[in-house]
Amino acid sequence: MPCPIMIGLAAFNLLISVGILLPLRLLTRVRQAVDKRQSTSEYNSNTVTIQSCIYPSKRYVMSRKPAARKKPLPGGKTRHQDNSGAARTGDAAHPRAEPSAGQVQKGVQLVPVDEDMAGQRVDNFILARLRGVPKSVVYRIVRKGEVRVNKGRVKPDTRLKAGDVVRIPPVVQQSKPEQVAPGNRVKSVMEAAVVFENDDMLVVNKPSGIAVHGGSGLSFGLIEVLRSARPQAKFLELVHRLDRDTSGLVMVAKKRSALRVLQDELRQKRIRKHYHALVAGTWVSYVGRVNEPLLRYEMPNGERRVKVSAEGKESLTLFRCLQRFQGYSLVEASPVTGRTHQIRVHSAWAGHPIAGDDKYMDEASLKAFRAVGGQRLMLHARALEFTLPGSGEAMKLEAPYDEAFAKVLKELEQRSKGAC
Repeated sequence: MPCPIMIGLAAFNLLISVGILLPLRLLTRVRQAVDKRQSTSEYNSNTVTIQSCIYPSKRYVMSRKPAARKKPLPGGKTRHQDNSGAARTGDAAHPRAEPSAGQVQKGVQLVPVDEDMAGQRVDNFILARLRGVPKSVVYRIVRKGEVRVNKGRVKPDTRLKAGDVVRIPPVVQQSKPEQVAPGNRVKSVMEAAVVFENDDMLVVNKPSGIAVHGGSGLSFGLIEVLRSARPQAKFLELVHRLDRDTSGLVMVAKKRSALRVLQDELRQKRIRKHYHALVAGTWVSYVGRVNEPLLRYEMPNGERRVKVSAEGKESLTLFRCLQRFQGYSLVEASPVTGRTHQIRVHSAWAGHPIAGDDKYMDEASLKAFRAVGGQRLMLHARALEFTLPGSGEAMKLEAPYDEAFAKVLKELEQRSKGAC
């Protein structure tokens, strides 16, 4: 028969075990629930929402956790990718940020430099391959070191050598609207205006009213017309420029090597350019040299002009009177330097603005010029003296006046005859 003392001890131990174990089990379950909630909270705290800089109205979800750890998202959904590479959560797809309409994304380009490209400046090299990108952007990516040559940093004016490899970084650029292509008639006119051509270059007698290149609201210019008319040509680049309203001789290189030689000749002042200009008033014989510095400036309406200023760049033009008319003179102008609007501004400074010049001639003089049938700027790039690249042969080319220029001269000759 059990001892009362033993029975009492057993009952006491049972009460103690029940009183301790039950709270422990409850505590364990509570801790498990807390851990599970913290795990979910931890996932949420490691999920960030970012705003796309290209699509401000859309939101993208990006997890900081490694992709290999596929934890379930709240609601039992899982994160995965479709075949297009777009990240999705459940049934809601979030596409990658793409350039907005009107923009083109250029990836990293590694461009080798061949013999034809050698000698070109880095900034011009980049501009030619990122058409539509502003110069300010090109200079910024060069300055920040994003453009590399042979894996090294360069300056915008660094000259490239054959065998160099140029790294061009990704750039988002505005895609150009579809432009109007030159028509067959314009192509025929430009081809007929070619006065000289060989394997290295060609020279065109540019009509007045046609820019040398497109831009600033112009669909195309002389160089675009030539490229369109000669789709098989691998290289066509302007050697120098003429104002839109100036007619006459323009040199175009057909090889990079020829372009380098001709532009170096221009810098060394070995290419002589002679213009014919009809100017207002009677040109006095002693005004044969104008050596006044020229400064470019901007009008309040944004129009760019040039003026004589001590703060400007050194500029020299030689003049020679060819023929005098009643109220006008035909002169030959030979610019020694090549500043913008140089002949036009130097003529006006000498008191003889070029007839038909709506920038540097007063309204009364313009009206009087219209009265004699004048319809264009009376400035014509008449002759070029240069040495042919490669052969070294000396050349002198002359371009005849167009119909409008010749008509005004004929009208003035009938009114008054004279010679300088």
